[in-house]
Amino acid sequence: MRKLTILLAILGLALLTGFTAWYGAGSVMKAIVSIGFVGFMATVLAQLAVDAILGLAWHAACRDIPFVQLVVSRMIRDAAASCLPFSQLGGMVLGIRATSSSDLFAGRRGRHVDGGEAACANLVDITTEVMGQILFILTAVLCLMAHQQSSPFARPVLIGLGLLTLGIAGFIYTQRRGGDLLRGVGRKLGHNMAAQWQDAMLSSADSIQERFDAIWSHPGRIAQGALLHYVGWLGSAATIWIAYYFLGAHLSFSGAVAIEGVACGIMSVSFLVPAGLGVQEAAYMALGSAFGIAPSVSLGLSLLRRGRELVIGIPMLLLWQGMEMRGLRRRPATLDDAGAAPVTAPVSVHDRPRQTDAAPE
Repeated sequence: MRKLTILLAILGLALLTGFTAWYGAGSVMKAIVSIGFVGFMATVLAQLAVDAILGLAWHAACRDIPFVQLVVSRMIRDAAASCLPFSQLGGMVLGIRATSSSDLFAGRRGRHVDGGEAACANLVDITTEVMGQILFILTAVLCLMAHQQSSPFARPVLIGLGLLTLGIAGFIYTQRRGGDLLRGVGRKLGHNMAAQWQDAMLSSADSIQERFDAIWSHPGRIAQGALLHYVGWLGSAATIWIAYYFLGAHLSFSGAVAIEGVACGIMSVSFLVPAGLGVQEAAYMALGSAFGIAPSVSLGLSLLRRGRELVIGIPMLLLWQGMEMRGLRRRPATLDDAGAAPVTAPVSVHDRPRQTDAAPE
């Protein structure tokens, strides 16, 4: 097992290195050199502050899970979606795994979370994030229309915003009534499946629905989480405002909100594209031109964002991988301790009590 974990570590590092090269590390390094070390570190620190706000937003809705555990899980989820050739759905799967990893959060700062609870917590966090994103995109469109009333981006983004609102409404309804739907499907298919499978399906539906009901029974917490996510989106606009400042572009904060919000609206439509490759660059270049920023500067901004994602994301993925390997090393030892049968010494023939035919006097 130890050789297998070492091999997995080597393969993981090789894959991460290959992914970094695939993203174009040379272009990213040129953009970092152009902004300078101080400017780049300012954007990295700003993003870490945003990550902390996102952790607070998640903790506001799911207070049974410790704050540090949620922050790290959120950063791993974002790292998987931005640094690996996965879509947002792939990052979601890795985020659920990170949230439910008991070896990753051993100690006082974390607790064991089973897979069902981790899935529910991640789905609720995605929901509150989209709720905050809808408000942020609406704010961005208003800022864009205040700058340019006849902007060609306003109408398509508003249409997409309406569709996003309908989608999140259906997503919320599924979380509130998903257990009933699963139970109905289980009953209809009951005559086509084994009894134990039907019982397991109904039991899982009840368990998941209970977790969703426990979270959604506190609407004030859900609203607080959505509001904190909105603050986090504003913080992401602040990070690109800082990057534009160090790149030498003069842009107001409202302009940064307009660019980031509309770009997020465009990228949310292309959520199946791994890491938003190509979409992010085109959105920043087109929106930056509306504010008089040269396309080369906006392209540099996009490359800086890629570099920031790599600097934060790769250590988080290495941390997650190391903790997973530690869990693999501990698991066989735990199984051996639990499965070992007590060993009793054989009884010698000479130690057995002698039987005599004489009757006691």
